[in-house]
Amino acid sequence: MAFEDKTLKCKDCGADFVFTAGEQEFYAEKGFENEPARCRDCRDARRRSRDGGEVRAQREMHEAVCAECGVTTQVPFRPRNDRPIYCRDCFAAKKTEL
Repeated sequence: MAFEDKTLKCKDCGADFVFTAGEQEFYAEKGFENEPARCRDCRDARRRSRDGGEVRAQREMHEAVCAECGVTTQVPFRPRNDRPIYCRDCFAAKKTEL
């Protein structure tokens, strides 16, 4: 199927932008059914506001003792007695052993 450049209107800013034949081919290969609704600038602005613009809630941290070296550390989950907890350094060392 031959694709041709198509002019679309951005739903955020109202500007016309080109949905190129190459982009259409990429969308088809990935199985995307909808055409883009925003121009490149508005997509980038939306992504930036979503990624860094909003303040995320701080994770609740819990104290635990590392099963390997015995140091007190903090983890972002409630520790259970049935599984070992490792500090950052011991966890990284164990991960590289695999």
